[in-house]
Amino acid sequence: MKRSIVMGLLAAVALAAPARADQDNVKLKAGQDLSGLHAFDLRVGKWTATHRRLKERLVGDTRWETFTGEQVWWKTLNGQGNADDNLLRLPDGDYWGFTTRAYDPATGEWAIWWLDARRPGVIDVPVKGKFVNGVGTFYADDTLRGKPIKMRFTWSGITATTAHWEQAFSPDGGKTWEVNWYTDFQKAD
Repeated sequence: MKRSIVMGLLAAVALAAPARADQDNVKLKAGQDLSGLHAFDLRVGKWTATHRRLKERLVGDTRWETFTGEQVWWKTLNGQGNADDNLLRLPDGDYWGFTTRAYDPATGEWAIWWLDARRPGVIDVPVKGKFVNGVGTFYADDTLRGKPIKMRFTWSGITATTAHWEQAFSPDGGKTWEVNWYTDFQKAD
């Protein structure tokens, strides 16, 4: 899909956010499968976030910074997608980010895109993957400082009140990984 079409779709989803966020009260049935299409269903709503990230990535840095944030998450595409709007309160200033996800029932995989207000008009490459035993693992090929890397997102511990996300980079094709960002979410509403 062309970047301009994707950007238009993202803009339309973002504009729908305030109306949708309060309408998507998720009611799960006992024993409902929370993998595949329903893997993110419990994430709908308002969340507070505690972020911890490395100051520099893939340079052997061991300095971590901790900051907070807020997130609003809602369903899209009649349940085959979802999106979230994020306020990140970094030590050097706040910024906004937006995530959209789409589920492909043919492959059982999710694709996840990130859009950052500090770089408007640039959407990151999608990470793609699926949930197995309650853990979602998603991969993409990307670049960092002009060099190719592999990127991995991991979602785990998703409940009605908590969730955990982490990001890792590999400079060697996935042989070794550096986890460079952790986020723990707590339900706010």
